[in-house]
Parts: sequence; C-alpha cells; structure tokens
Amino acid sequence: MAATDQSYTSPASKINLSSGSSSYKLASGYEMPAVAYGTFRSEKNEVGPAVMEAIKAGYTHFDLAHVYGNEKEIGQAFKNAFEEGLIKREDMFITGKLWNSDHDEEIVPQACAHSLSNLGIDYFDLYLVHFPVAWKHTGLDTPSFGSSELGNTPLIQTWRAMEKLVDDKKCRSIGVSNYPLMLLHDLVTQARVPVSCNQIEVHAYYTRQSLVNYCLSRDICVTAHTPLGGGASNKETWNTACPLDDPIVKKISDVHSKSPAQVLLRFLLQRGIVVLPKSVKSHRIKENLDLFGFGLEEAEMQELHTLDKYVSYKTNPNPIGAFFGGPDAFSSAGTDIFD
Repeated sequence: MAATDQSYTSPASKINLSSGSSSYKLASGYEMPAVAYGTFRSEKNEVGPAVMEAIKAGYTHFDLAHVYGNEKEIGQAFKNAFEEGLIKREDMFITGKLWNSDHDEEIVPQACAHSLSNLGIDYFDLYLVHFPVAWKHTGLDTPSFGSSELGNTPLIQTWRAMEKLVDDKKCRSIGVSNYPLMLLHDLVTQARVPVSCNQIEVHAYYTRQSLVNYCLSRDICVTAHTPLGGGASNKETWNTACPLDDPIVKKISDVHSKSPAQVLLRFLLQRGIVVLPKSVKSHRIKENLDLFGFGLEEAEMQELHTLDKYVSYKTNPNPIGAFFGGPDAFSSAGTDIFD
C-alpha cells in the first residue's frame, strides 16, 4: 500500500502583527480589531467601570452577549465615554450575541433590537448566534438558563433571520459561536451572507487545529473567547489545569520579560486568531492589550503547541484520515469533523 500524503492545509495569518492597531478583515469587508475586551463573568456594578478603564487603555473592540445580563450597565458606560469625548461610536467595534432561547425567526430581530436598546447604540458591528442550539423562547428580558427546553427552529432558519438583520442594516457582519466543524461547514454551504466569524474556546491547552484551519481556509475569522484557558475562574470553579501556571509558558514569558497571559495571547495572535481577554483589574486590562512589542520564535510556537491536552476518542464513523492528500486536511492527524 502506497504511503499516504500527510501534508495538511495551514492558512497564513491575516492579522498584521507589525502594528499596535492590528486588525482582521472580515469576509463582510469590515475590519475587526485583533484584541477585544471581554465582558463575560463580570459582576454587577463591576463591568461598567471596567469598560471605562478599557476604553481609557485604548480598547476599541468590545465583546458582549445578552445572556451575560450586563448590557444596560455597559450601555451606560458607553454613553459616559461618548459624552466625555473618550471615544466615538464610529471608532468602536461592538459584538453582540443572540441567545439560545431567541432563535425563532420572528424573535431574532426583536432580540437584536432589545440588545441594541440596552446598549444605546443603533447597530452591531458583529452579531453572533451564541450556540448552535435552539431553546424555547422565554421572553426577551428573561433569557432561558436553567430548566431550558429544546426548541423546534432549525439553525438555518435562524441564520436567514440573521441575514435579514444585515439587509436591514442592524448588523454589519454576522457569524456564529461555539460551532463545531461539521455544523459550520453545513452553514457555509447554505449561507447567503457570508459567515464572518466563529467564536470558540481555543487556547494553548485546546489548540483545535482542524477547526481553526478550516475557518481560516474559508475566510471565517476565529475569535478566542477563552484565550487563557478560563484563567483563575475555571481553576477555582472546576479545578481544571490552567495554562497560566504551565512551566513552559512561564519559561517563555521569562525570556521575553512578559507575563504568562501575554505569551498565551500572543501565541493565538500569531496563529491568526483574534483574542478576547477579560479582566476587571486596571493593570491586567492594560497588559492584555500590550501584545505587539514582541514576538514568539517558531521554536517557541512549536513548544506551546505541544501543550495541547485535547485527545479525540471519536473513532468510527469519523473519517479523520480520509482528508489526507487534499486541501481540506487541516492537521497532522487529518481533519476531525467533530472538532
């Protein structure tokens, strides 16, 4: 039996890392800043001041979601920043997300309008389907979380309603979040308005080569919603290993006189992935944006890649090795369609 060609497609990064204002040009044609301020897990009366700190530090890209329950507080922070002349709306990139219980076609525009009203803005730069699952609608002010019931709206119908938001100029770009490769490819083959983004968990302990390289090959921006592996929060809540504590990460950070967080974020940027770090501490907010005065050597990138802890136990019917020899083999193991 002839040896199988085990080369694979690894698209080049579209992020220009030579500039402190680096951005990613989305399939829609709009530019997305390569570093965003994340707003997940921010307590009441905490996120507003943190957003103001982030604006003062130089962030222009903000990642939000209705289910986080903090849109109104963030909207007030935006209003204050506009009134104080700290930033203009046209100089910002604001991402919102459609929650699972708002997937019904007639609810999608209502949910988008509700979030825009909470935030005091007229449009989203990017609006994402938060998860690839429809739950029964429970009200715009009461997004389902707990005792949730599966809904009956197919994902493609939700996407058609998302496309209409672009037509109606309520969103400049649309995309998805937490989509695995097989569902994402199904959407790509049917989408009228291109899928501009897939926001996923990806970090040094979960590198997801197949999914990341598939996205980049289809001009879909990958954004990392957990770029530090969940940080201290995941460590404390679930006792999971934290890449911030990894000896290899610490060794590389010492070489560059940078923090472990900066090394982990730079690792993703050099892979062509937009990062969404989150902190409410002023010095961390500034530090997480300071990623462009250094670079990781190829040997360091490879060393960080070895930290991946993801092991696929999915065998049949996953045709993981069947992609070798073609343009859609995206990792050294082939392509994991369940990634």
